[in-house]
Amino acid sequence: MKLLLKICPFLFSLLIYAQNEPIVIDLWKNGAPGFEHLKNEPEQAKDWWVKNIHNPSITMYKAPDSLANGTSVLICPGGGHRALVFNSEGKDAALYLNKLGITAFVLKYRLAREEGSPYDLQVHAKQDAYRAMRMIRKNSGKWNIDPNRIGMLGFSAGGEVVSMVAYDTDDANLGAIDDIDEVDGKPDFQILVYPGPLGIPEEFPSNVPPAFLVVANDDECCSGPVVKILEGYRKVNGAIEAHIYAKGGHAFNMGYRTELKTLASWPDRLADWFFDNGYLKKE
Repeated sequence: MKLLLKICPFLFSLLIYAQNEPIVIDLWKNGAPGFEHLKNEPEQAKDWWVKNIHNPSITMYKAPDSLANGTSVLICPGGGHRALVFNSEGKDAALYLNKLGITAFVLKYRLAREEGSPYDLQVHAKQDAYRAMRMIRKNSGKWNIDPNRIGMLGFSAGGEVVSMVAYDTDDANLGAIDDIDEVDGKPDFQILVYPGPLGIPEEFPSNVPPAFLVVANDDECCSGPVVKILEGYRKVNGAIEAHIYAKGGHAFNMGYRTELKTLASWPDRLADWFFDNGYLKKE
């Protein structure tokens, strides 16, 4: 009996993963605008990273039908805009969200700081994120998700990508290519995990999306941005919840590899936030 109890959670995880295999969806049929000639350049992947991304895409991890509640999240992994931490800050997060009934999409965005990159840090990652959000909302009926409960989650540099979209006042799309570009690209809520400083405005717009933030206080890179966002939200009376842990440094991911109990359980605080804000109610 004890052996069965130990095996059951493992089998349940396998069942969730097997029910809906991940699906890779290109953001543009013919490649990214202005860089169509790079569409077929192969990605590079090893151990924890993926790079050489020239054909931006989303990988959909659909919530199992028995749990699905209509909420969805676009995940932007970190990696300093030099690579993407796809497994620890993409796939792991997606599978956790699936257990909450949330359909997740992991974004592979173009990397402006990779050696020899032709991309602009202020332009192309934001363009990819906007396109991904618009594509998700455009296909919300087909994918059985609520078009009014689509959020963004960003780790580190991925948090910067989220900020570029969430606080952008221009809703930039560099010109419409098709009807997807006519769809609203703004997130209904955002989750920032040790986000970098880029994309955070000096003055916040009044219509900021509800936010959940988490960081370690001894993170020299990213504790400051979290405090800045918190203060900015207070000035505009934005809905925000922030968890600042005493220690843990940078890149604790989903807390699976830390020895600190506080950081190991931070995703549970996110689940509580989802519940308290009604994002786990079935539509």
